Formats: sequence, C-alpha cells, structure tokens
Amino acid sequence: MTPALRIASRGSELALWQSRSVQAALRAADPALQVHIEVIRTTGDNIQDVPLARIGDKGLFTKELDAALLSGAADLAVHSLKDVPTRLPDGLTLAAVTTREDPRDVVLLPPGRLGGLYYLKTGAKVGTSSLRRRAQLQALRPDLDVTDLRGNLNTRLAKLDAGAYDAIVLAAAGVLRLGWAERIGQYLDAPAWLPAVGQGALAVVARADRADVLERLRPLHDPRAAACTAAERALLRALEGGCQVPIGALATVDGDRLTLHGLVPALDGARILRVREAGAVEDADAVGRRAADALLARGAGEILEGIRAALAPQPAAP
Repeated sequence: MTPALRIASRGSELALWQSRSVQAALRAADPALQVHIEVIRTTGDNIQDVPLARIGDKGLFTKELDAALLSGAADLAVHSLKDVPTRLPDGLTLAAVTTREDPRDVVLLPPGRLGGLYYLKTGAKVGTSSLRRRAQLQALRPDLDVTDLRGNLNTRLAKLDAGAYDAIVLAAAGVLRLGWAERIGQYLDAPAWLPAVGQGALAVVARADRADVLERLRPLHDPRAAACTAAERALLRALEGGCQVPIGALATVDGDRLTLHGLVPALDGARILRVREAGAVEDADAVGRRAADALLARGAGEILEGIRAALAPQPAAP
C-alpha cells in the first residue's frame, strides 16, 4: 500500500487553496495516493498587532512548517515562494516551483469604486503590510496616507469594505486565486512597479533525503518559473535581503533569454535604485548576482543598512 503524504500548510483560506492545488496535482498523478493537509500556525499568523518588518526578517511564515518537515511530522510544505527565505534550513530543499500566477501587485477599492492610485484624493488612506509597496507608493503619490495593514487576505478585504481604508495593495496572485478579480481597480505593471521576489509562484519544500517525495513532486516543477524566480532570489540573496526588506524584482523569459528588473528603494520612496540585467536562462543565478552587484555599486548597501538600523529593536528606556 502506498503511504500517505502529509502537507504542512498555514490555515488561511489562501494558504489552504495553495495546499489543495498541490494536493490535487499529486492525486491527479497517482489517484491511489492519499494526501492529507496538516494546518500549522506560524509566527506571522500569531502576531497580528505588530508591523511585519518589526517582528523579524527570517521565516515569519515558514519556520514552523520547516520544523514539521525536519521532525517527520509532515512530508512536504507548500508556501508562497515570496515568503520563503533564500537560504533554507539544513536538510530541506526547494523541491518544486509551480507555474506562476500573475506576479504583479494590484490596487483594490471599496465596493462600487473604480480606478486606481491616480484616482485617489490627496490624503486617501492606503493599506499595505509591505515596506516595498509603501516605498513605491510614496514615490508615486507622496500625498497619500500609507498605513500598515495586517491579517490574511479575507481580513484585509473586510477592513477595506468596512471603510477603514480608501484602497489596499495586494498581490494579484492571491486575489485571483480566491476569485476576487472583479475587485481589482488597477494592475501595477513592471518595470515601473516591481513585485516581491518570487511573487505569484508556489514553493514546495521537502526534506533533501526523501527521494520518494522528491520524485513525486518532480511533475509539479515548472522550469520557466523556476528560472525566473532563481534569478530574483539570487539578487535577494546577494543583497542579504529578507522577505520584509524592501527589495523588488521580476524576471521574464523570452526564448532562451532571461531579463531581470530589480529595485532597492529608501523607506520614504525619495530614492529608488533600479537595474536591468539579461542573460541566458541557464545562467539565471548569475544574472541575479550581476543585478545585485550593479545595485550595490550604486549605493544599495547604504540604503539597506539604513533600513535595517531603522527597523532594529530599540533598547528599553532605563
């Protein structure tokens, strides 16, 4: 009898959608396979009253799932790739990167409202949990009131509909996966606006020593998405950035050529460094590293050092 596979997943509606999509793909490949989803709460789920960037920078939404894999409590974990650190814990491997959904960010408005960022009035309240989005918003519309927004996608949409915000900015992938396309007021197009590294792709992580699991996951792997996100993650790794540091990147493939756009903004959006690099698809990592080197040569290191200092916990008053 074929042993069952256990998927470690966060418990939000979007996380469960993602895990169920992997569950369905595994069952389609082998109808006799039993695949169960185990819900695990993460640090990022448990702390809702603190901006993400101030909680910590590594594995906010992944480390508890990683622990389940390493302990043998689960066989694989499904994540949004943008939440996965560029360096996985020893013993784990990125087993599959799925076909990518739309990687762009989108603007959502209250019911019945149309338009995007340029239709918002001066002082309009825009919600986001991302420093990268905040910086790009402030560069485009410094007259807006950009405010922290936490919670899963359902919670964020409910806050928008309740009138707490005039607009919110989310990843298109999650909005589309949950069937909310009609709520999108504007797609924020690259390269003028860049998404998070890996945005739109799902990552399936497993133990490196589980050859049986890795073999079952191989059909889920999309080489095109993997090449694009490898370049983006190489840029992020070389800049020593984490999931909450405001670094944007998007790679695209045309034939055998890969083009990568990247940016590093100051927190207030007053300064944004941009780069474009290209190369062969098989050299995706090298393209990412060259892009990072170009950004560092223009001063990205100083910008990121200042951001890390600003986000560091302050010593308690005596």
